[in-house]
Amino acid sequence: MTAPGFAGRAAGAHGAADPAGTGVYLYGVARGLDPAALGDTPGVAGAPVRGVVAAGLTALVSTVRLDEYGESALRANLEDLEWLEATARAHHDVVDRAAHAAPTAPVRIATIYRDDARVAEVLADEGGRFTEVLDLIAGRSEWGVKAYADPELLRGDAAQQDPGGGLAPGAEPSTGPAPADGADGGSSGGVGTAYLRRRQQERRRRADAGRRVGEQADAVHAELADHAVASRHHPPQDPRLSGRAGTQVLNVAYLLDEEQVEGFLAVARTADERLAGIEVEVTGPWPPYSFIEPGAA
Repeated sequence: MTAPGFAGRAAGAHGAADPAGTGVYLYGVARGLDPAALGDTPGVAGAPVRGVVAAGLTALVSTVRLDEYGESALRANLEDLEWLEATARAHHDVVDRAAHAAPTAPVRIATIYRDDARVAEVLADEGGRFTEVLDLIAGRSEWGVKAYADPELLRGDAAQQDPGGGLAPGAEPSTGPAPADGADGGSSGGVGTAYLRRRQQERRRRADAGRRVGEQADAVHAELADHAVASRHHPPQDPRLSGRAGTQVLNVAYLLDEEQVEGFLAVARTADERLAGIEVEVTGPWPPYSFIEPGAA
């Protein structure tokens, strides 16, 4: 989740080379924000948050130690799920508080600069592009939709049946396991051939089930996208983070105007109730993390 013009690199890449010193952690860029609106919201590692103002924009920053947020330290810390979760939560809390007070474009977690002066330079250099993003997201919120398919559905067992117990539309009747040699009406080939035939049937059944589930997920997305300003697909989430046993078949962020939210949620609820074996999960509203890169719309 990188803001326009920001590589989101670690501190050393932005000129803060002394690992024993400090750097400036950037949370996001806002327009028309009074930093007092943040109250006493703490930043990462409990650091106080302040505003750096330039080019009519306010960067939300705090000072961090480079022995934890410097380039080499971040390489290790970003692999530590506990550290990552705590940092992401603090990052989000700052952005969320700001976004409730003024249009705010978040930047990627662990974006570090040398000092406030360097942050001000970035605001001046990238002010036009930040303004474009802030125009897109002003008055809008992000909603996430994830869909999880039951493993049995993807194996093709449940996919053959509709909720009423009949065959699903377009599904072929199962022929059952291939007979063993001597019980297949006189065909030859032996047990090995029968085994290979069963494996082929199983692979075909799973492929057909996967295609059907994918088509259902695409149809849900198309319905939801009709109720959104923009959407963005994300890769499937790591199961360690989702904590879900099902296979994630949809992971999309949607940017919504306030008046679109009710219809959007109704579509998601209907899809969850209609699709047997597929659970639709909606989260939000969030600051528009997914819509701050060029081409995100």
